[in-house]
Amino acid sequence: MFRKDLRESRPTVLSIGSALLLFGLLLSPLCAQTDIARPAPDRSHIEEVLRGLNRARNFGQVAISPDGKKLAWIEGGRGGSEILVASPTELSKSQRVTAAASPNQHCREGELAWAPDSKSIAFFSDCGNSSDHQADIYLSKLDGTPAKRLTSLKGLPQAPAFSGDGSKIAFLYVEGATRPAGALAAMKPPSGVIGEDGVEIQRVAEVRADADASAPTLLTPANLHVYEFDWAPDSKGLAYIAADPPGENNWWVAKLYSQVGGSEPKPVLSPAEVSGPLHGLQIAVPRWSPDGKAIAFIGGLMSDQGSTGGDVWIVSAEGGQPRDLSQGRPTSPAWIEWGSNDYLFVSELAGGNAQLIRYRLTGDRLQNGPVTFGSPIFSIPGTVGDGRLEMSLSSTADRSMFVFGASSFERPREIYAAKPATTMTSGLEGVMQLSHFNDGVQPAWGKSESLSWKSDGFRVQGWLLFPKEYDPGKKYPLIVEVHGGPAAAVTARWGGGGGLSSTAFSALGYFVLEPNPRGSYGQGEAFTQANRKDFGYGDLRDILAGVDTVIAKYPVDPQRVGITGWSYGGFMTMFAVTQTDRFKAAVSGAGLSNWQSYYGENSIDQWMIPYFGASVYDDPAVYAKSSAINYIKKAKTPTLVVVGDRDGECAAPQSYEFWHALRDEHVPTQLVVYPNEGHGFVNPEHRRDVMDRAVEWFSKYMPERLSTSQTNSGGR
Repeated sequence: MFRKDLRESRPTVLSIGSALLLFGLLLSPLCAQTDIARPAPDRSHIEEVLRGLNRARNFGQVAISPDGKKLAWIEGGRGGSEILVASPTELSKSQRVTAAASPNQHCREGELAWAPDSKSIAFFSDCGNSSDHQADIYLSKLDGTPAKRLTSLKGLPQAPAFSGDGSKIAFLYVEGATRPAGALAAMKPPSGVIGEDGVEIQRVAEVRADADASAPTLLTPANLHVYEFDWAPDSKGLAYIAADPPGENNWWVAKLYSQVGGSEPKPVLSPAEVSGPLHGLQIAVPRWSPDGKAIAFIGGLMSDQGSTGGDVWIVSAEGGQPRDLSQGRPTSPAWIEWGSNDYLFVSELAGGNAQLIRYRLTGDRLQNGPVTFGSPIFSIPGTVGDGRLEMSLSSTADRSMFVFGASSFERPREIYAAKPATTMTSGLEGVMQLSHFNDGVQPAWGKSESLSWKSDGFRVQGWLLFPKEYDPGKKYPLIVEVHGGPAAAVTARWGGGGGLSSTAFSALGYFVLEPNPRGSYGQGEAFTQANRKDFGYGDLRDILAGVDTVIAKYPVDPQRVGITGWSYGGFMTMFAVTQTDRFKAAVSGAGLSNWQSYYGENSIDQWMIPYFGASVYDDPAVYAKSSAINYIKKAKTPTLVVVGDRDGECAAPQSYEFWHALRDEHVPTQLVVYPNEGHGFVNPEHRRDVMDRAVEWFSKYMPERLSTSQTNSGGR
């Protein structure tokens, strides 16, 4: 239930108040004769700021060839995208790789996979299906000849991967898909037998690398929804993580399977059935060891598929009790790759830094052989990834080079490389910069700082964005933006746009605190699990301690502190205004007001059991304890509530319930419901409208005050 970030724009919305009822006592506080509120910025100014946030040249996935001689990357936006290939040392001399019939044909092309021999590259393209934009797999030999179409698909494909011998390409495939797989996309309008009719199942399919527009072979059975997979080293089988349908609900109870050819899948690991700290938790990123005898994976408490964090585990390919290789390590691994049978490369979050570590396994790796953690190959206070899985990196076959995109609040995204054999220093200065797409581009927002503070014995980390054109002699408002999840983390990154954008708030003159309270990634599995059965309490204390830290250190007006967030951050916003009067205005996006009713309304109830310890029917008290609706009489903070009407993760009735209660209590409020949107908004106009409304709300209820003398002299 995470994904807080929306980006851009504004259209027709269902505004409860104008469309349904007259509500929300939206009356500004009366101003004393010598204390006048500065007018709120108009929408044209807000949108001008939003347009300036993404001036940098952007790109998607990056992929180094197995031999390290070529680098591919994806550029483009909503109108189309293109694939470019060049030498890693001369990216300016790139060639376009495409399935287009002419240079003027614009297609959506992406999701790259290099052949093991580095002589060809596979990718998805809709060039051959301009009428319905159906993507197919194409293969380019990089020799100037047109890319060859390998598949004839009718559905949604993703995540292509060559077999080790290069003869086949496997990919995830939802045959006949009507919507993207997963819970973030808008749910289909309910009709028919709920949970039984129209269930769409994601399977692993394959096509031969020399095929000619063929229908794919479906490898995994129709009764398993597959989330991630890895080829066996002998190219004859797969390891994959799967669960019974419906897929959007059951990832939290998924199992690890292996399968050879067209045989029946073999269960390797079921977290629900193992003893120890992995019991009942989640697994992701399966990786088969080079000798085929073991499978490594990430295991831990995870609130969303795709938001991966935990410990690195290993289990025999034949099954058995898994082993935790990183137990007690105060970091959150998110992605892994074998270097050899004795080495694992691990991409992890450590505090506010993304870093790459090498684990050395000696002795009996499956039982109690020693594990040695090397020094970080890189440690970057920013956001790192190659555009596939979270924090995934592209590497050469011999793991002598890792390539990725990286950015921070200060530096736009560029392509970088790291070599494990080379001694590197911390930060982006310590890795090799391959691209210079954005030389000279400066941020449109204020400077940033990584902060840490103590709370209940924890050391909590967060990011503070300063107001643009910061003047230490002035007092500023502060917005606290709480991330979703809760198992996720805010990292420093470039850009922004619509939705609840911290960089946009900064550009408009706010301090912005983005905390990573208990429940977040970055400080080890114990920290991630510290909010189990305690939603809204310990994590709110962590956040308030962060607010105290900022106010003590910087010129923040304590009477102009607001709070916002999306998903779990939306819940924290709702809960916070029922627990404290520290916040003078609030904006809740896709929030949760009543955990008891939510249990029966959402499409992903399986995620709740590991956090609450039981279903709502077995232990209603633990759900009631964290339900903001039960403390609504204490709420006094003006609160804007926004949600998508087809949100399956945080159903719209949760927002209705909170808005209705605030209205009954005569607390200034407004509810905006966006049509045809799921948990992650896709309409750019809706995304921009969210930001417009949020800025207007904070300006209204946290206004800057000017004295009469300032007003008469024209102000600042």
